[in-house]
Formats: sequence, C-alpha cells, structure tokens
Amino acid sequence: MNDKRLTDLTQKLPPISLDEMSGIKLMNRTDTKFVATLSQLHQFLSAVEGQYYIQQIDGKRIASYHTVYFDTADFLMYTMHHNGKARREKIRVRTYVDSDTTFLEVKNKNNHGRTKKKRITVDDASTLALQAESVVPFLAKHAWYTLDEISPVTENHFNRITLVNYGKTERLTIDFGLKFHNLATDERKQLDRVVIIELKRDGNVFSPALAIIRDLRIRRSGFSKYCIGSILTNKNLKINNFKERIRFIQRLENK
Repeated sequence: MNDKRLTDLTQKLPPISLDEMSGIKLMNRTDTKFVATLSQLHQFLSAVEGQYYIQQIDGKRIASYHTVYFDTADFLMYTMHHNGKARREKIRVRTYVDSDTTFLEVKNKNNHGRTKKKRITVDDASTLALQAESVVPFLAKHAWYTLDEISPVTENHFNRITLVNYGKTERLTIDFGLKFHNLATDERKQLDRVVIIELKRDGNVFSPALAIIRDLRIRRSGFSKYCIGSILTNKNLKINNFKERIRFIQRLENK
C-alpha cells in the first residue's frame, strides 16, 4: 500500500526496538479490538504523537505479514467461532515477511476470554508433513486436532504497525491493507480502507489510546481475520451470526 501520509505519520513517533519490546510484560492482559477506516487511522496516529513509541525493525516501521489458516474438512474451527463458543481454537502458519521467519501457531481461547498462543518454527505452510517429527508432537501437546485432520483453507496478507505507550503498560497492533485468498474456491478479496486496532493493556490501567479512540468514534468490534476472510471468499459458509459485522465492514470499505 502506497500511503505517503501514513508513512510520514509513522516517522513522527520515536522508535522502540524489538529487544525493548520483549521486556514489556503485560501480566494481567486484556485485549480489545476496534475497526476503523484508513482516514481515522491517520487521525489516530496524529493524536498519539508524544505519547507512544513505534516498533522499528531494521529501519522499518510498517511490517508485512502472511498467514495461512488451517481447518478441518467440515470447517469446525470456523463454525465454533461463528456459533459463539467461548472455548475455541485456531491453527495457522504465520510468516514475518521482513525477517523471513515462519511459525506454526496454535491459539486457544478459554471460557474467560483469555487467549494462549503456542508456536514452533517451521519452513512453510505447504511442508508441514515433511516436518512431522516436530509438528506432530507439537500439535499433540497443544492442539485439539492432528495434522491429518486439518488442511490449509484461507490465506491473508496485511501490514502492521505496533505502538507502545510511554508508560509501557500497553501495546497496540494496527493492521491494514488486508488481502484474502481462499485456497478452496480460489476467490480473492481485499479491504483497502478497513483498519483493525487491537489494544493490549495491563488490566484496566488508563489508556491514552482508548480515550483517543472514543474521541474519534471508532467502534469496538470483533474481527477475526480468518472468519472474515473466509466469509468474503467462500459463499458456502454459514454466516448468520456474522451478518451485521460484515455489513459494518462493507459500510466502512465504501466510505
């Protein structure tokens, strides 16, 4: 995405390194997602100046990601999320494009809304079977499904900005430039104007970002990249419980 204003705004924030980021431990973390427009993101980045650091790796402040999501033949992981199950799981292979590192990740959400993520390094989403010696025991320990029960179904590409407040009590990830590709239907969809802001903070400490988000009237909303990407590229999925969310996203995209 070629957005000069966005690039300029990121350059106004002081950098924080990956090593410094790793030292920030949010022991009682709460996660909240918001969905905004690209225009609101410009306003947000202007407003946080003087209160937040921006993560910088090898001189880059906007990182690129590629993710491949796995599911069962009957899309059980998608269905559990759609049906509002508190306990659910996602399995994905995520590549951090700029550093060329790839991980197999298992994300489990419990009844209290807490998410635990476990991961191991892998070569590629298409070669998991060739790495069965490490992948099979990893899934046996951390996942509900075996390697034979899952297959790649949807992939996405997106860009991410990561912010940390000066008090180092919260992190924000800002995802934009979302592109989806369904590996079963070969359908593609991209969201050029939709931005996902996720606030991760230590309990209920004061958040400068939250006050700004409210001032800009940015709406709190769940947004699963796997579920939304699947809906937009596969017309055979059940979408009843996601209809209002999809309509909201489409309104933002068409603003």
